[in-house]
Amino acid sequence: MELQLKGTTALVTGASSGLGIAYATEFARRGADVVLVARREDRLRELADRLTSECGVVATVVPADLAAPGAAAALHADVEARGIRVHALVNNAGFGLHDPFLDADAARTAEMIDLNVNALVALTRAFLPAMAAAGRGLVVNIASTGAFAPCPTMAVYGATKAFVLSFTEALAHEVHARGVQVLAVCPGATATEFRSVSGLHADRMETGSQTPEQVVATTFRALDKGRIGSVVSGGRNALLATLTGWVPRRFATTMAARMLS
Repeated sequence: MELQLKGTTALVTGASSGLGIAYATEFARRGADVVLVARREDRLRELADRLTSECGVVATVVPADLAAPGAAAALHADVEARGIRVHALVNNAGFGLHDPFLDADAARTAEMIDLNVNALVALTRAFLPAMAAAGRGLVVNIASTGAFAPCPTMAVYGATKAFVLSFTEALAHEVHARGVQVLAVCPGATATEFRSVSGLHADRMETGSQTPEQVVATTFRALDKGRIGSVVSGGRNALLATLTGWVPRRFATTMAARMLS
């Protein structure tokens, strides 16, 4: 049964491109108002105008750099001040770096941890209590198939996504009885700006690459069925994730290194 989202509001981070646009579009298509969060205000306003025109929903634009200190608290306060109650939170904002750890820029690495981990946890902590109190809500955290094995040349990125996966699965267990559905989504290669930001070779991302819409479709199939915990997007990716759990950790690391080289 399709989730009934009309009359609710979804907040989507990283909504200026790729998966963020696709998630915001699907929530709006299902009748939910949306709060669009990212740094690039011009892109957010273009998306807001389109969703308002095509779906007849209220689209609120909140430009923010979520890696900045205190950004999550400031965003929550902003949304509260507008009188918006968030029923669904999509923690999509994040990025990766494809470099050996010793070669990667230290400040950029710290920014990645702040965005991929700290902001995600802070936003979840800020918006989850109201959902639990109401006995209804959704939290979708974007992890990665990189969460299932160490990722040489993307060591910190893989570790952030392993954190997201573990955190989300544990949280899903904690709050399920309180009516909140929590799900980690683990895409593999997806046709977004991730490859250009991370520095990954394009050909490494093209093989088996999914579209953002395919990832979002996987997400909503799981949500519609009431699934909690985690879901891997794409049959090939699900198989690889399963196989990773069966082989020795060292072998999985070696294979990941070959795939990312």
